[in-house]
Amino acid sequence: MIRTLLDGNRRFVAEVFDQDKAYFADLTRAQNPTVLWIGCSDSRVPVNTITQTKAGEVFVHRNVANIVATNDWNLSAVLEFSITHLHIPDIVVCGHYGCGGIRALDADPGADRYIPIWLINAQKAVTRVERRLEGELGEVDPETRHRLIVDENVRLQLEHLQEYPFVSAALKARQLRLHGWVYDMASGAIRVISSPDDLA
Repeated sequence: MIRTLLDGNRRFVAEVFDQDKAYFADLTRAQNPTVLWIGCSDSRVPVNTITQTKAGEVFVHRNVANIVATNDWNLSAVLEFSITHLHIPDIVVCGHYGCGGIRALDADPGADRYIPIWLINAQKAVTRVERRLEGELGEVDPETRHRLIVDENVRLQLEHLQEYPFVSAALKARQLRLHGWVYDMASGAIRVISSPDDLA
């Protein structure tokens, strides 16, 4: 696989980079992305592929289960840089059906040490879905339950985003919009779960 990656880079240089040198030369001077994408690390959800975007268009942060944890210094730095320095006007939190991280919320952690600690930041999504199942939804099959939790986790992480003071300030100043999406690997389509109007 390592050789495949290097061979792929050689093809990229020959077939893409060398064909559009001016575009890539501009990227060496500055970046001006207009979207911050907070997504899952899952290898099956490559941002630029599923959105058909080019290098330089999307600023990306990925982690297990597309979580926004307010004690995650990595994400905190990404957010601060995105808003304060790049002045990015749109943030997308994108989950996906079939997410292993979300499935792990309902599974025995076994010998795992770090994954369960990380997933605490999504546990409230499970609690909310279970409350809905006990109420109006009733019993559902495991896959439907999973999809409900994926959707609810996106909403939850949008709430976590708003706990950052500089995110909240940018929202109040109407300099930032938050979007919640879910990617369906079975269809290749993105569903809009939450739009800026929902959070107004």
